[in-house]
Amino acid sequence: MIRVSTSMIFNAGVNAINTQTASLLHLQQQIASGRRILTPADDPVGAARALEVTQAKDVTAQYSTNHDNAKTLLGLEEVQLTSAIDLMVRLKELTVQAGNGTLSDDNRRGIAVELRARFDALLGIANATDGSGQYMFAGYMGATPPFAGTVAGGVSYSGDDGQRRLQVAPTRFLEVGDSGNDVFNRIRNGNGTFATTYGTNNVTPGPNLGTGVINGGAVTNPAAWVAPSSGSYTIRFSGAPSATSYQIYDGITDLTGAMPFTAGQAIALPPLASSGAHVVVTGAPSDGDSFVVSPSSSQSVFASLANLITTLEAGTATAADRARYNTNLGSAMINLDQATDNFLRVRAAIGSRLNEVDSLSDMNQELQLQYAQTLSTLQDLDFVKGISDLTRKQTGLEAAQQSFVRVSQLSLFNYL
Repeated sequence: MIRVSTSMIFNAGVNAINTQTASLLHLQQQIASGRRILTPADDPVGAARALEVTQAKDVTAQYSTNHDNAKTLLGLEEVQLTSAIDLMVRLKELTVQAGNGTLSDDNRRGIAVELRARFDALLGIANATDGSGQYMFAGYMGATPPFAGTVAGGVSYSGDDGQRRLQVAPTRFLEVGDSGNDVFNRIRNGNGTFATTYGTNNVTPGPNLGTGVINGGAVTNPAAWVAPSSGSYTIRFSGAPSATSYQIYDGITDLTGAMPFTAGQAIALPPLASSGAHVVVTGAPSDGDSFVVSPSSSQSVFASLANLITTLEAGTATAADRARYNTNLGSAMINLDQATDNFLRVRAAIGSRLNEVDSLSDMNQELQLQYAQTLSTLQDLDFVKGISDLTRKQTGLEAAQQSFVRVSQLSLFNYL
Protein backbone atom coordinates (compact mmCIF):
# COMPACT_ATOMS: atom_id res chain seq x y z
CA MET A 1 0.00 0.00 0.00
CA ILE A 2 1.30 3.41 -0.96
CA ARG A 3 0.98 6.12 1.56
CA VAL A 4 -0.34 9.33 -0.02
CA SER A 5 0.46 12.44 1.87
CA THR A 6 -1.34 15.75 1.68
CA SER A 7 1.73 17.40 0.09
CA MET A 8 1.76 14.75 -2.63
CA ILE A 9 -1.85 15.47 -3.40
CA PHE A 10 -1.17 19.20 -3.64
CA ASN A 11 1.99 18.73 -5.77
CA ALA A 12 0.27 16.34 -8.15
CA GLY A 13 -2.65 18.68 -8.51
CA VAL A 14 -0.48 21.70 -9.19
CA ASN A 15 1.64 19.76 -11.74
CA ALA A 16 -1.44 18.57 -13.54
CA ILE A 17 -2.85 22.09 -13.72
CA ASN A 18 0.51 23.50 -14.91
CA THR A 19 0.74 20.84 -17.63
CA GLN A 20 -2.78 21.59 -18.80
CA THR A 21 -2.12 25.31 -18.70
CA ALA A 22 1.13 24.96 -20.68
CA SER A 23 -0.59 22.83 -23.30
CA LEU A 24 -3.42 25.35 -23.53
CA LEU A 25 -0.96 28.25 -23.86
CA HIS A 26 0.97 26.45 -26.63
CA LEU A 27 -2.23 25.83 -28.54
CA GLN A 28 -3.27 29.45 -28.05
CA GLN A 29 0.09 30.58 -29.51
CA GLN A 30 -0.44 28.28 -32.49
CA ILE A 31 -3.85 29.81 -33.12
CA ALA A 32 -2.53 33.35 -32.66
CA SER A 33 0.37 32.81 -35.12
CA GLY A 34 -1.52 30.56 -37.51
CA ARG A 35 1.41 28.15 -37.40
CA ARG A 36 1.27 24.50 -36.43
CA ILE A 37 5.05 24.28 -35.92
CA LEU A 38 6.33 26.82 -33.42
CA THR A 39 9.50 24.92 -32.52
CA PRO A 40 11.21 21.92 -34.14
CA ALA A 41 9.96 19.82 -31.22
CA ASP A 42 6.39 20.21 -32.50
CA ASP A 43 7.22 18.18 -35.65
CA PRO A 44 10.94 17.41 -36.20
CA VAL A 45 10.44 15.94 -39.67
CA GLY A 46 8.06 18.67 -40.78
CA ALA A 47 10.35 21.40 -39.38
CA ALA A 48 13.33 20.01 -41.30
CA ARG A 49 11.30 19.83 -44.49
CA ALA A 50 9.97 23.37 -43.95
CA LEU A 51 13.55 24.64 -43.57
CA GLU A 52 14.55 23.04 -46.87
CA VAL A 53 11.55 24.52 -48.66
CA THR A 54 12.20 27.96 -47.12
CA GLN A 55 15.80 27.91 -48.32
CA ALA A 56 14.72 26.88 -51.82
CA LYS A 57 12.12 29.67 -51.77
CA ASP A 58 14.76 32.23 -50.75
CA VAL A 59 17.09 31.10 -53.56
CA THR A 60 14.23 31.41 -56.04
CA ALA A 61 13.52 34.91 -54.73
CA GLN A 62 17.17 35.83 -55.39
CA TYR A 63 16.84 34.51 -58.93
CA SER A 64 13.80 36.77 -59.35
CA THR A 65 15.93 39.72 -58.24
CA ASN A 66 18.58 38.70 -60.78
CA HIS A 67 15.89 38.50 -63.45
CA ASP A 68 14.89 42.09 -62.74
CA ASN A 69 18.53 43.21 -62.85
CA ALA A 70 19.09 41.33 -66.12
CA LYS A 71 16.03 42.95 -67.70
CA THR A 72 17.29 46.37 -66.65
CA LEU A 73 20.80 45.86 -68.04
CA LEU A 74 19.63 44.26 -71.29
CA GLY A 75 16.98 46.93 -71.71
CA LEU A 76 19.58 49.68 -71.36
CA GLU A 77 21.83 48.01 -73.92
CA GLU A 78 18.92 47.61 -76.31
CA VAL A 79 18.16 51.32 -76.03
CA GLN A 80 21.76 52.20 -76.96
CA LEU A 81 21.76 49.81 -79.92
CA THR A 82 18.46 51.21 -81.15
CA SER A 83 20.02 54.68 -81.04
CA ALA A 84 23.03 53.35 -82.98
CA ILE A 85 20.76 51.80 -85.62
CA ASP A 86 18.81 55.05 -85.99
CA LEU A 87 22.12 56.89 -86.36
CA MET A 88 23.22 54.45 -89.08
CA VAL A 89 20.03 55.19 -91.00
CA ARG A 90 20.98 58.87 -91.02
CA LEU A 91 24.55 58.05 -92.06
CA LYS A 92 23.30 56.08 -95.05
CA GLU A 93 20.96 58.92 -96.01
CA LEU A 94 23.92 61.30 -95.99
CA THR A 95 25.99 58.82 -98.03
CA VAL A 96 23.26 58.63 -100.69
CA GLN A 97 23.06 62.42 -100.68
CA ALA A 98 26.83 62.62 -101.14
CA GLY A 99 26.51 60.49 -104.28
CA ASN A 100 24.56 63.22 -106.06
CA GLY A 101 26.66 64.13 -109.09
CA THR A 102 25.55 67.76 -109.00
CA LEU A 103 27.15 68.48 -105.62
CA SER A 104 30.27 70.60 -105.44
CA ASP A 105 33.29 69.81 -103.29
CA ASP A 106 32.07 72.42 -100.80
CA ASN A 107 28.68 70.71 -100.63
CA ARG A 108 30.37 67.40 -99.88
CA ARG A 109 32.50 68.98 -97.17
CA GLY A 110 29.31 70.34 -95.65
CA ILE A 111 27.95 66.79 -95.47
CA ALA A 112 31.24 65.73 -93.91
CA VAL A 113 30.69 68.26 -91.11
CA GLU A 114 27.49 66.47 -90.08
CA LEU A 115 29.21 63.11 -90.47
CA ARG A 116 31.86 64.24 -87.98
CA ALA A 117 29.12 65.16 -85.52
CA ARG A 118 27.53 61.73 -86.04
CA PHE A 119 30.94 60.15 -85.51
CA ASP A 120 31.13 61.77 -82.07
CA ALA A 121 27.56 60.70 -81.31
CA LEU A 122 28.37 57.10 -82.18
CA LEU A 123 31.46 57.28 -79.98
CA GLY A 124 29.24 58.47 -77.16
CA ILE A 125 26.91 55.51 -77.63
CA ALA A 126 29.87 53.13 -77.56
CA ASN A 127 30.94 54.69 -74.24
CA ALA A 128 27.47 54.57 -72.65
CA THR A 129 27.13 53.53 -69.00
CA ASP A 130 24.48 51.54 -67.17
CA GLY A 131 22.64 52.65 -64.06
CA SER A 132 25.55 51.70 -61.79
CA GLY A 133 28.17 53.73 -63.66
CA GLN A 134 29.72 50.74 -65.44
CA TYR A 135 30.56 51.10 -69.14
CA MET A 136 28.23 48.80 -71.09
CA PHE A 137 30.57 47.84 -73.88
CA ALA A 138 33.85 47.47 -71.96
CA GLY A 139 33.52 43.75 -71.23
CA TYR A 140 34.76 42.93 -67.73
CA MET A 141 36.59 46.28 -67.54
CA GLY A 142 33.45 48.20 -66.70
CA ALA A 143 35.28 51.02 -64.92
CA THR A 144 37.32 51.89 -68.03
CA PRO A 145 35.94 53.96 -70.95
CA PRO A 146 36.20 51.43 -73.78
CA PHE A 147 36.60 53.71 -76.82
CA ALA A 148 38.72 56.76 -77.46
CA GLY A 149 39.99 58.46 -80.60
CA THR A 150 39.27 60.81 -83.49
CA VAL A 151 38.44 60.69 -87.18
CA ALA A 152 42.02 61.41 -88.14
CA GLY A 153 43.78 59.31 -85.51
CA GLY A 154 41.41 56.36 -85.43
CA VAL A 155 39.53 54.86 -82.48
CA SER A 156 41.15 52.42 -80.06
CA TYR A 157 39.43 49.92 -77.78
CA SER A 158 40.54 49.63 -74.14
CA GLY A 159 38.04 47.02 -72.95
CA ASP A 160 38.20 43.25 -73.27
CA ASP A 161 36.12 40.49 -74.84
CA GLY A 162 34.34 39.48 -71.61
CA GLN A 163 30.57 39.27 -71.27
CA ARG A 164 29.23 40.04 -67.81
CA ARG A 165 26.75 37.42 -66.64
CA LEU A 166 24.10 36.91 -63.97
CA GLN A 167 22.90 33.59 -62.61
CA VAL A 168 19.23 33.36 -63.46
CA ALA A 169 18.67 29.65 -62.81
CA PRO A 170 20.53 26.88 -60.97
CA THR A 171 22.57 26.01 -64.08
CA ARG A 172 22.07 29.11 -66.28
CA PHE A 173 24.32 32.16 -66.35
CA LEU A 174 22.81 34.75 -68.69
CA GLU A 175 24.92 37.27 -70.60
CA VAL A 176 23.77 40.77 -69.66
CA GLY A 177 26.26 42.67 -71.82
CA ASP A 178 28.31 42.52 -75.01
CA SER A 179 31.90 43.57 -75.56
CA GLY A 180 32.66 46.59 -77.69
CA ASN A 181 34.76 44.42 -79.97
CA ASP A 182 31.75 42.29 -80.90
CA VAL A 183 29.42 45.25 -81.35
CA PHE A 184 31.56 47.97 -82.96
CA ASN A 185 34.86 46.45 -84.09
CA ARG A 186 34.47 42.92 -85.45
CA ILE A 187 32.39 43.85 -88.48
CA ARG A 188 33.08 42.17 -91.82
CA ASN A 189 33.90 44.69 -94.50
CA GLY A 190 32.73 44.44 -98.09
CA ASN A 191 29.91 41.99 -98.71
CA GLY A 192 31.06 39.70 -95.91
CA THR A 193 32.99 37.38 -98.24
CA PHE A 194 35.22 39.82 -100.07
CA ALA A 195 35.79 43.55 -100.42
CA THR A 196 36.62 45.52 -103.55
CA THR A 197 38.65 48.68 -104.12
CA TYR A 198 40.54 50.43 -106.90
CA GLY A 199 44.15 49.53 -107.61
CA THR A 200 46.93 51.18 -109.59
CA ASN A 201 47.82 51.69 -113.25
CA ASN A 202 50.83 49.61 -114.35
CA VAL A 203 51.33 51.42 -117.65
CA THR A 204 51.63 54.85 -116.09
CA PRO A 205 52.70 53.98 -112.54
CA GLY A 206 50.31 55.61 -110.11
CA PRO A 207 46.58 55.59 -109.41
CA ASN A 208 43.99 54.53 -111.96
CA LEU A 209 43.59 57.03 -114.81
CA GLY A 210 40.21 55.99 -116.18
CA THR A 211 36.65 56.42 -115.00
CA GLY A 212 36.04 52.79 -114.11
CA VAL A 213 34.07 52.16 -110.90
CA ILE A 214 33.79 48.72 -109.27
CA ASN A 215 30.82 47.70 -107.15
CA GLY A 216 30.88 45.64 -103.97
CA GLY A 217 30.35 42.38 -105.82
CA ALA A 218 27.98 39.54 -105.04
CA VAL A 219 28.29 35.94 -103.87
CA THR A 220 25.81 33.59 -105.50
CA ASN A 221 27.35 30.34 -104.28
CA PRO A 222 29.50 30.67 -101.14
CA ALA A 223 30.67 27.05 -101.43
CA ALA A 224 32.24 27.79 -104.83
CA TRP A 225 34.17 30.85 -103.67
CA VAL A 226 37.90 30.26 -103.53
CA ALA A 227 40.01 32.79 -101.66
CA PRO A 228 43.15 34.00 -103.45
CA SER A 229 46.35 32.32 -102.30
CA SER A 230 48.30 35.58 -102.56
CA GLY A 231 45.85 37.52 -100.39
CA SER A 232 43.90 39.24 -103.18
CA TYR A 233 42.77 39.02 -106.80
CA THR A 234 43.76 41.81 -109.19
CA ILE A 235 41.55 42.59 -112.17
CA ARG A 236 43.74 44.42 -114.70
CA PHE A 237 42.41 46.07 -117.85
CA SER A 238 44.07 46.63 -121.22
CA GLY A 239 43.22 48.34 -124.49
CA ALA A 240 43.40 51.91 -125.75
CA PRO A 241 42.00 54.47 -125.69
CA SER A 242 39.71 52.63 -123.26
CA ALA A 243 39.92 49.08 -121.97
CA THR A 244 38.53 46.29 -124.13
CA SER A 245 39.73 43.28 -122.12
CA TYR A 246 40.73 42.25 -118.63
CA GLN A 247 42.78 39.58 -116.89
CA ILE A 248 42.46 38.28 -113.33
CA TYR A 249 45.66 37.65 -111.40
CA ASP A 250 46.34 35.85 -108.15
CA GLY A 251 49.56 37.55 -107.25
CA ILE A 252 51.60 37.31 -110.45
CA THR A 253 49.70 34.28 -111.76
CA ASP A 254 47.35 35.00 -114.68
CA LEU A 255 44.21 32.94 -113.94
CA THR A 256 42.06 33.80 -116.96
CA GLY A 257 44.02 35.14 -119.89
CA ALA A 258 42.53 38.06 -121.83
CA MET A 259 38.73 38.22 -121.41
CA PRO A 260 36.48 40.63 -123.32
CA PHE A 261 35.30 43.56 -121.22
CA THR A 262 31.90 45.21 -121.45
CA ALA A 263 31.08 47.97 -118.97
CA GLY A 264 28.29 46.96 -116.60
CA GLN A 265 28.64 43.26 -117.36
CA ALA A 266 29.37 40.84 -114.52
CA ILE A 267 32.98 39.67 -114.21
CA ALA A 268 33.10 36.16 -112.77
CA LEU A 269 35.73 35.54 -110.12
CA PRO A 270 37.87 32.36 -110.15
CA PRO A 271 37.39 29.50 -110.49
CA LEU A 272 35.56 30.45 -113.67
CA ALA A 273 34.16 26.96 -114.29
CA SER A 274 32.05 27.06 -111.11
CA SER A 275 32.24 30.69 -110.09
CA GLY A 276 30.05 31.56 -107.13
CA ALA A 277 30.92 35.27 -107.10
CA HIS A 278 31.22 38.19 -109.45
CA VAL A 279 31.85 41.93 -109.59
CA VAL A 280 30.65 44.62 -111.96
CA VAL A 281 32.81 47.43 -113.35
CA THR A 282 31.10 50.43 -114.90
CA GLY A 283 32.57 53.45 -116.65
CA ALA A 284 35.68 53.35 -118.85
CA PRO A 285 38.88 51.98 -117.27
CA SER A 286 42.07 53.10 -118.93
CA ASP A 287 44.77 50.82 -120.29
CA GLY A 288 46.64 49.41 -117.26
CA ASP A 289 44.01 50.32 -114.64
CA SER A 290 43.21 47.68 -112.04
CA PHE A 291 40.85 46.78 -109.20
CA VAL A 292 41.55 44.60 -106.19
CA VAL A 293 39.32 41.93 -104.65
CA SER A 294 40.37 40.81 -101.15
CA PRO A 295 38.75 38.42 -98.67
CA SER A 296 36.66 40.28 -96.10
CA SER A 297 38.31 41.19 -92.83
CA SER A 298 37.16 42.87 -89.63
CA GLN A 299 36.75 46.62 -89.75
CA SER A 300 35.30 48.83 -87.03
CA VAL A 301 32.30 51.00 -87.75
CA PHE A 302 34.45 53.97 -86.72
CA ALA A 303 37.02 53.15 -89.42
CA SER A 304 34.26 52.83 -92.02
CA LEU A 305 32.81 56.20 -91.03
CA ALA A 306 36.26 57.85 -90.91
CA ASN A 307 37.01 56.57 -94.43
CA LEU A 308 33.72 58.04 -95.64
CA ILE A 309 34.49 61.42 -94.07
CA THR A 310 37.98 61.43 -95.60
CA THR A 311 36.48 60.62 -99.02
CA LEU A 312 34.04 63.54 -98.81
CA GLU A 313 36.71 65.97 -97.69
CA ALA A 314 39.28 64.94 -100.33
CA GLY A 315 37.66 66.63 -103.34
CA THR A 316 37.34 65.47 -106.97
CA ALA A 317 39.51 67.52 -109.31
CA THR A 318 39.57 65.07 -112.24
CA ALA A 319 37.35 62.42 -113.79
CA ALA A 320 39.63 59.75 -112.29
CA ASP A 321 39.22 61.37 -108.88
CA ARG A 322 35.46 61.23 -109.38
CA ALA A 323 35.67 57.52 -110.22
CA ARG A 324 37.70 56.80 -107.10
CA TYR A 325 35.23 58.89 -105.11
CA ASN A 326 32.31 56.81 -106.40
CA THR A 327 34.15 53.55 -105.65
CA ASN A 328 34.89 54.69 -102.11
CA LEU A 329 31.32 55.89 -101.65
CA GLY A 330 29.97 52.51 -102.74
CA SER A 331 32.33 50.71 -100.38
CA ALA A 332 31.29 53.03 -97.54
CA MET A 333 27.61 52.27 -98.12
CA ILE A 334 28.29 48.52 -98.08
CA ASN A 335 30.34 48.81 -94.88
CA LEU A 336 27.64 50.90 -93.21
CA ASP A 337 25.12 48.21 -94.15
CA GLN A 338 27.38 45.58 -92.58
CA ALA A 339 27.64 47.65 -89.38
CA THR A 340 23.87 48.07 -89.27
CA ASP A 341 23.38 44.33 -89.75
CA ASN A 342 25.81 43.69 -86.89
CA PHE A 343 23.89 46.05 -84.60
CA LEU A 344 20.68 44.29 -85.57
CA ARG A 345 22.28 40.91 -84.86
CA VAL A 346 23.34 41.98 -81.38
CA ARG A 347 19.94 43.52 -80.69
CA ALA A 348 18.25 40.31 -81.81
CA ALA A 349 20.46 38.37 -79.38
CA ILE A 350 19.41 40.77 -76.61
CA GLY A 351 15.77 40.18 -77.48
CA SER A 352 16.33 36.45 -77.28
CA ARG A 353 17.87 36.83 -73.81
CA LEU A 354 15.00 39.04 -72.67
CA ASN A 355 12.54 36.40 -73.84
CA GLU A 356 14.48 33.79 -71.88
CA VAL A 357 14.40 35.96 -68.76
CA ASP A 358 10.64 36.43 -69.15
CA SER A 359 10.17 32.67 -69.38
CA LEU A 360 12.35 32.09 -66.33
CA SER A 361 10.46 34.80 -64.43
CA ASP A 362 7.14 33.09 -65.18
CA MET A 363 8.57 29.78 -64.04
CA ASN A 364 9.92 31.40 -60.87
CA GLN A 365 6.53 32.81 -60.02
CA GLU A 366 5.03 29.35 -60.32
CA LEU A 367 7.81 27.92 -58.15
CA GLN A 368 7.26 30.61 -55.54
CA LEU A 369 3.56 29.76 -55.44
CA GLN A 370 4.34 26.06 -55.17
CA TYR A 371 6.82 26.64 -52.33
CA ALA A 372 4.28 28.83 -50.52
CA GLN A 373 1.66 26.09 -50.81
CA THR A 374 4.12 23.46 -49.57
CA LEU A 375 5.10 25.64 -46.59
CA SER A 376 1.44 26.23 -45.83
CA THR A 377 0.82 22.48 -45.81
CA LEU A 378 3.80 21.90 -43.53
CA GLN A 379 3.46 24.84 -41.15
CA ASP A 380 -0.01 26.34 -41.20
CA LEU A 381 -2.53 25.39 -38.54
CA ASP A 382 -5.86 23.79 -39.26
CA PHE A 383 -7.99 26.37 -37.45
CA VAL A 384 -11.04 24.13 -37.18
CA LYS A 385 -8.97 21.46 -35.47
CA GLY A 386 -7.06 24.06 -33.43
CA ILE A 387 -10.18 25.72 -32.03
CA SER A 388 -11.70 22.33 -31.31
CA ASP A 389 -8.55 21.28 -29.46
CA LEU A 390 -8.54 24.61 -27.60
CA THR A 391 -12.09 24.02 -26.37
CA ARG A 392 -11.26 20.48 -25.35
CA LYS A 393 -8.12 21.50 -23.48
CA GLN A 394 -9.92 24.37 -21.85
CA THR A 395 -12.55 21.92 -20.59
CA GLY A 396 -9.81 19.61 -19.36
CA LEU A 397 -8.08 22.47 -17.51
CA GLU A 398 -11.32 23.53 -15.87
CA ALA A 399 -11.99 19.90 -14.82
CA ALA A 400 -8.50 19.65 -13.35
CA GLN A 401 -8.99 22.87 -11.41
CA GLN A 402 -12.38 21.84 -10.00
CA SER A 403 -11.21 18.33 -9.10
CA PHE A 404 -8.19 19.81 -7.32
CA VAL A 405 -10.44 22.08 -5.30
CA ARG A 406 -12.52 19.12 -4.14
CA VAL A 407 -9.60 16.85 -3.41
CA SER A 408 -7.78 19.60 -1.51
CA GLN A 409 -10.77 19.95 0.81
CA LEU A 410 -10.64 16.27 1.93
CA SER A 411 -9.40 16.02 5.51
CA LEU A 412 -10.09 13.78 8.55
CA PHE A 413 -10.55 16.93 10.57
CA ASN A 414 -13.79 17.53 8.67
CA TYR A 415 -15.21 14.39 10.35
CA LEU A 416 -14.16 15.06 13.94
